[in-house]
Amino acid sequence: MTEQEFLKRYAQRLNDQQREAVVATDGPLLLLAVPGSGKTTVLVTRLGYMILVKGIDPASILTLTYTVAAAKDMKRRFAGIFSEELAEQLEFRTINGVCHKIITWYGRRIGKEPYQLSENEPMVASFLRNAYQKVAGGFATEADLQDVRMRIAYIKNMACDSQQIQNLKKECGYDIGRIYRGYCDFMKKESRMDFDDQLVYAYRILQADPKALALVQDRYRYICVDEAQDTSLIQHELIAMLAKKGKRDNLFMVGDEDQSIYGFRAAYPQALLAFEKVHEGARILLMETNYRSDANIVKAAARLIKKNKFRHEKTMVASAEACLPIRKISLAARSAQYSYLEKVAKDATEETAILFRDNESALPLIDRLERAGIPYRMRGSDLVFFSRKMIRDITDIIAFAKDPYDTQRFMNIYYKVGSYLTKEYATAACGISRAQGIPVLDAISGSESIPRRTQENCQQLQRQLKELGRFHAKDGLNFILGTMGYGAYMDRVKMDRSKIFVLRALAGREANLDGLVRRLSELQEICRQHRQDTDCPLILSTIHSSKGLEYDEVYILDVLDGVFPDQRPDNVVYSSDVKTKQELEEQRRLFYVAVTRAKKRLNIFAYDHAPSTFLTELLGKYAVNR
Repeated sequence: MTEQEFLKRYAQRLNDQQREAVVATDGPLLLLAVPGSGKTTVLVTRLGYMILVKGIDPASILTLTYTVAAAKDMKRRFAGIFSEELAEQLEFRTINGVCHKIITWYGRRIGKEPYQLSENEPMVASFLRNAYQKVAGGFATEADLQDVRMRIAYIKNMACDSQQIQNLKKECGYDIGRIYRGYCDFMKKESRMDFDDQLVYAYRILQADPKALALVQDRYRYICVDEAQDTSLIQHELIAMLAKKGKRDNLFMVGDEDQSIYGFRAAYPQALLAFEKVHEGARILLMETNYRSDANIVKAAARLIKKNKFRHEKTMVASAEACLPIRKISLAARSAQYSYLEKVAKDATEETAILFRDNESALPLIDRLERAGIPYRMRGSDLVFFSRKMIRDITDIIAFAKDPYDTQRFMNIYYKVGSYLTKEYATAACGISRAQGIPVLDAISGSESIPRRTQENCQQLQRQLKELGRFHAKDGLNFILGTMGYGAYMDRVKMDRSKIFVLRALAGREANLDGLVRRLSELQEICRQHRQDTDCPLILSTIHSSKGLEYDEVYILDVLDGVFPDQRPDNVVYSSDVKTKQELEEQRRLFYVAVTRAKKRLNIFAYDHAPSTFLTELLGKYAVNR
């Protein structure tokens, strides 16, 4: 088939930038595609062009995607255009899928069975829990375990050296390096590997064995990569290693550093910025037309993202007309957004998404919707909030107030609520309590060995605990945080105070603290068991879970300085720390992704006396207050 015939048959609807990307098949090429620009259509069409026009053997083409679901979808879309038969000759894989293939093949070659892939096995979780307790002290919650797993994955994906691991120790507050080294030894001893080990082991195999590398390079002479901005450092290095053989470097990457939002998973958008340095003779093409959103949304989003410095220069333009202005919904307080959205939910008739940065931001809304019996869909539900230290501590304080004999809970809270007891005294008091069958704080009051001042502090704590039962839940929560000193403890250990807002919002609808504890348990079960109604027009989603999707109408929550972004941008401007600036830019990219999910209508809340840098950067003359 000639190029002209192919373009007439398969590319009539493509614009000039898209056609240029389709016919560029040789040499290293980075295609920067703005949101809604049709990148998957272009990638699939380009695969067809390579086979039907350039005569490239489909078996020599490897197409890498970010998820298994994306790989299946791309294969399905290719088959729908170019036939099932041709699709079966192509390889659509994740980078982990390719690494698994390399490891398995290499194991057969050297006569050694590869380690078994471990997927959240109980014994691994048990090891990490014990390792965390030894290193950090105290009980490891599910939130703690998630943090440990995420940091271990980060170390492997970023190929961190000892100094970088030491820096992570300062950042997370516990010796992650010690846990990481113990975890690696444990996995080897058990002949197990995790998904990130697949990357590390495949990289080491190809680096150490030139013959193995040459065989894989000859197998895949053309490599196409989708969602390149989500690829980690070690993945980029693996891909570059596979693509380059001598002067040959047929690497085609599609991505957009402006949409890189997985830094916590070690996404490495810097590789896109350095593409021309790493790949000699590389070209960079742009796809700048957004076919998804109202022109007002596109113009505002383009203005917003230009505030970032670590990016390629490009300007997103709209294909659609400007029909509806962006709405800034001004409210007296942040808590008022939930009652507003409850009304939105009741009236929703077309697809409407409520987007938020963290799952817990949606809990007060879920609480309202459940009480009112309003249906909703939920994407990317996460139960970590319920196992956070703050939640466990506060529920333990409430439980101990009801059961002053509970020595286990007392040992968790005594140093967090102003008792000024040493661990030795606290342990001794618990022993007396169990032996004599008396409340723990009574054991302290009757002890001659404990200093008088400390006894007085504990007597005061005893009175405070008795008072808790008479409070409304929100007042009781404030009493725990303020008068009882738990808020001061949070500040001392640098615990994230932003989560208190969610707890206060939930407490505001409960008569007492027992009701709050009960409702937290109910909400945890609701989030775990929630059944999705695919016909429901209302969708609740984190911004991360909404990536790649689009909705008729979008509402964005909690866009205020100190929350989203969690840093004060005016402080970051004068910071000399590059990492701090990059973290702020990633949060701006996250907001950019949220904004560009909207097709027709975009609504963003603003709160009196709460500055919002991102909102100010976005809106300009395109906003309408309501």
